[in-house]
Amino acid sequence: MKPLKNIGIIGAGAWGTALATVAVRSGCRATVWARNPEVAADINIHHENCTYLPGIRLDETIVATSDLADFADKDALLFVTPAQALGATAKKLKPLIKHPLPVAICCKGFERGTNRLLSDVLKQAMPQAVTCILSGPSFAVDVANHLPTAVTLASEDIDIAEALAQALGSPSFRPYASRDIIGAQIGGALKNVLAIACGIVEGKSLGQSARSAITCRGFAELVRFGLAHGAKIETLGGLSGLGDLILTCSSQTSRNMSLGYALGQGKSLKEIMKTRKSVTEGVHTAGVVCEIAADKNIEMPICEAVRDIVAGITSVDQAIANLMARPFRQE
Repeated sequence: MKPLKNIGIIGAGAWGTALATVAVRSGCRATVWARNPEVAADINIHHENCTYLPGIRLDETIVATSDLADFADKDALLFVTPAQALGATAKKLKPLIKHPLPVAICCKGFERGTNRLLSDVLKQAMPQAVTCILSGPSFAVDVANHLPTAVTLASEDIDIAEALAQALGSPSFRPYASRDIIGAQIGGALKNVLAIACGIVEGKSLGQSARSAITCRGFAELVRFGLAHGAKIETLGGLSGLGDLILTCSSQTSRNMSLGYALGQGKSLKEIMKTRKSVTEGVHTAGVVCEIAADKNIEMPICEAVRDIVAGITSVDQAIANLMARPFRQE
């Protein structure tokens, strides 16, 4: 297939902007869709995303637009909208795209209401998309600052995954191609929920031993959930699973961990969310994951504790007490 050189990025948050820097660094042209025209203007005029990625100078070749019609001629698209906006945005793009092309989902979660994987949402909304998943341990600020990063780039068509990896890869950004789109999505979605749990541990000053235990036992939940959906163990233990979990559970640069930290310090979810410009996907994902797990009889006590806390069903202290009171068992 021909090289992928003209990349469209759908979403101008911190991660979408960082991926635009990835594209131009690897020699591609990058066009970013910003829902907010003011964000597009900042990128085009000031060469900075002052709202979502302040302080990072952007290459002057990066172009931003608020018109989806500008993406009809792209070689590949990267979807970096909030997870819950993916379906609606893809439907708007569908009549504009006249030929099959790689579309990489770069957001993480499940569709609320239907509990569908985002790959299923995309396939229905835009049948001409060759679905890919880009996921892994990658903070936007690190990527935009050219710091070394490795991610999973999965597609059921491995040739497409490898072509897109070649298009985006550079000495500082290393995508590993995979066929396992299920595992790549599940790792990215569940780690957001588990990062909230680790943040709560930090906010409550429960110690590094407790955070390590939550990370480890949370990974066991991620693996159980993934295997029940047909994911490969290699993917769950790889960059988009364990790798992303370790990063997100160890730094407050993670929106999910920082939210958990604030919950652990006694703040309410409502007052935390009022101060945030970006979506914290783990809040939405927790309930969906627990619904799916209940249907499949998958044991997920940490995810259930996070769900109950963010839903206001139980307090942080009671959730911790419930976890510590669980019966002793073999590992």
